[in-house]
Amino acid sequence: MQFFGETNIDFIGRRKAFLALSAILIVAGAVSLIVKGGPKLGIDFKGGTLVYVKFQEPPEVEKIRSALTSKGLNVATLQPFDDGSELKIDLDLASEIATTSGKVQIVETLNEVFGSESGKLDFNNAGVEALGDVLLNNDQVSQSPLSSAEVRQAAQALIDYRDQNSGLVKDFSDSGLQAVATPDIMSALQDEAYLGAFAVRGVEVVGPKVGRDLQGQALNATLAALGGMLVYIAFRFEWIYGFAAVAAVFHDVLITVGMFSLFDREIELTVIAALLTLVGYSMNDTIVIFDRVRENRKLTRRATLAELLNTSINQTLARTVLTSGLTLIAVLCLFILGGEVLRGFSFALVVGVLVGTYSSIFIASPILLWWQGVTGSKAAGGRRVKEAAS
Repeated sequence: MQFFGETNIDFIGRRKAFLALSAILIVAGAVSLIVKGGPKLGIDFKGGTLVYVKFQEPPEVEKIRSALTSKGLNVATLQPFDDGSELKIDLDLASEIATTSGKVQIVETLNEVFGSESGKLDFNNAGVEALGDVLLNNDQVSQSPLSSAEVRQAAQALIDYRDQNSGLVKDFSDSGLQAVATPDIMSALQDEAYLGAFAVRGVEVVGPKVGRDLQGQALNATLAALGGMLVYIAFRFEWIYGFAAVAAVFHDVLITVGMFSLFDREIELTVIAALLTLVGYSMNDTIVIFDRVRENRKLTRRATLAELLNTSINQTLARTVLTSGLTLIAVLCLFILGGEVLRGFSFALVVGVLVGTYSSIFIASPILLWWQGVTGSKAAGGRRVKEAAS
């Protein structure tokens, strides 16, 4: 399928404007990183405790921050998402409690803020074992014909229903709860438990040593990928082709990291995975153009390198638009619909697809042209020295 015919756009002639655009983006990202003291690292790299909490109603973020801080918890991030009804609480390692009992402290603090019922179990934050014990100790259940195994099965069914339905039950009269438990169990549940205003949906804990190790491994993986591709392209084409391709990919990574700083987004392990994906994606697009340059050089030996580059880019433009366009649609859907956990990963892909496609045309190709100018000037200078000496 062909959406447009042959084109004859002077991409190389516009290279200075796009190189200036790249310079502006890189400088803006660098300034942001300097002002903010470096990239904003996620829990994977800095360590700490990350807790996802869902609320029945959108909470007052600053009220929660103040309560956590008053308990000695160093809150690095307090970020609402999903229409404000969910909150990501990131405790920094500056507090030792962050790696020991961060979740417990967060739950206790939130209970103080939103209230709790003394002597009763919070169903929205209860585990299967705790719920089973409470039900078994209830007089009504103990006098019923239900066995201990059946009571614990009912507790498991209640917890499963809660977790499969956003993890937060707002009313004991919920028809789903009524369907998975007997009337005796439901009556005991309402006597022994209450519905808290929030539910902890996920917890991640990373120690400081693990965080430092992951930083080193992520850096080594990125450098190894770039080095391997440099060797491959230098072997397949010429070393300057490999240098141009790696320089373009390095340009992509710099801009993507700068965008993370400008938009105040965290860099996590999933983001490193996205960056490595983009290294391969951008490199593939660059190789397609370079391969066409090599083919055209054999067919039109009298053409200048600028003409070869323009011809090759125009010949591969339809393929670039199709592949990059479809990829961009896919990653945009992931960014919009993928949820908060995948937001950093999908953001890196969106920025990377745009910048990677752009750099294959306006960064890698001009580097080849610049190198030809440098080597051509040296050769011409050498000839003039020889003529003067003779």
